[in-house]
Amino acid sequence: MSPTHREFLAASVAGKTRLIYVKGTNDRLRHPKIKSLLCLAGGELIRRRFDTIPELQSAVYASLVKYLHDTGRLLTRPFDATAARNATLKDISTEKVRWFLARARNERDYPLSQNTSVKAALAHLNLLENERPNNAAILAFGLSPQRFLTTSEVKCMHFHSLQKQKPIPSYQIFKGTIFDLVDQSVDFVMSKLNRSVGTRAMGPQAPVEYDIPQEVVAEGIVNAIAHRNYVSNASVEIMLFPDRLEIWNPGSLPPSLSIKGLRKPHSSQPGNPLLAEPLFLTKYIEKAGSGIIDMYAYCRAAEMKPPRFQVENGFFILTVWRKHSETVPVREKRPTQSPTQSPTQSPTQLSDPIYRLLSAVVTRPLSSGELRPLLAIKHRPTFRENYLRPALKKGLIAYTVPKKTGSRLQKYRITGRGRIWLAKQR
Repeated sequence: MSPTHREFLAASVAGKTRLIYVKGTNDRLRHPKIKSLLCLAGGELIRRRFDTIPELQSAVYASLVKYLHDTGRLLTRPFDATAARNATLKDISTEKVRWFLARARNERDYPLSQNTSVKAALAHLNLLENERPNNAAILAFGLSPQRFLTTSEVKCMHFHSLQKQKPIPSYQIFKGTIFDLVDQSVDFVMSKLNRSVGTRAMGPQAPVEYDIPQEVVAEGIVNAIAHRNYVSNASVEIMLFPDRLEIWNPGSLPPSLSIKGLRKPHSSQPGNPLLAEPLFLTKYIEKAGSGIIDMYAYCRAAEMKPPRFQVENGFFILTVWRKHSETVPVREKRPTQSPTQSPTQSPTQLSDPIYRLLSAVVTRPLSSGELRPLLAIKHRPTFRENYLRPALKKGLIAYTVPKKTGSRLQKYRITGRGRIWLAKQR
């Protein structure tokens, strides 16, 4: 064992910070003792490689700055607490703040009422810096967050090949607040996954099963958006392949966490604590450090391979394997009938929002909160514009509380015209 190897082990036992820099990329010609050390360190730490002295100087400088920041010795404001450049309260959406207050009050008994002023609401969440909205405020409630933080967008791609290559059959770049980004991205992925519909033997609604559980998709996406490094020039990338889902998140793990440690119970260490608070209050996250453990549990319950986590080239990468296929591209073998299609349903019916909505309420009235999970639609504007409004306009569904359309007790029932329309479609 080399002296450097012994030094590494001693530092590990003492719990000291270890910074490792490796010259060159070819490890085959190295001494066996060095190979042994690199193998050991590679399982515990992220190594930086360099070829020139300037590259080494730059890497050491960046590592020391990060170390000083992580240990609280570099007294600078965290990114999410820093005032957003050139932003004022006019750049905050009153509608989005009121939506948040209503949701937080309903989900967590939040003390502020829906009529609280924007300024007071932001101040209560510590989202003001010298009377100006900080970066967390812009990301959570901004009228146009990407105007101030360009790379806060999310790129969603769907591939028919097993690798990231052109052509890209479906490519969407989502913009908006962190809530918009989560909802739109989850909807994108769920709409591309294979589905199978069960029977009504266990209840009035036929269960729908996806080849990746929606809870796993949502947890992976919200973690990426909540904990990413917003200083990075990269964006969150979500890529769905025939055999897997990959979520690339700019950033890394906190120094006290390792990839191996993610499987075990651990404390919550949000990368953007002020941004995590609104997500917690609306039940998008739990701030308990249990999200990744829950992902393992959901995958295990669905009899899927466990998710894989990596840190590579400045990204934290989550890979979730699809249940229906782990190695074979979808287009090598196309089924003659969609997994979600019953013998009496055509593909057109299954994709028709009105047909899906009426089929859901045909047995009993349901609220918006009950309908969206049932239809796998998390993005409220999408559900409202593509499902509710067209059906209401055609008189196919009606309010159960018609005199107060915004009532929290509001549900939607199928009308006589709706039953006739549905029967004709079948």
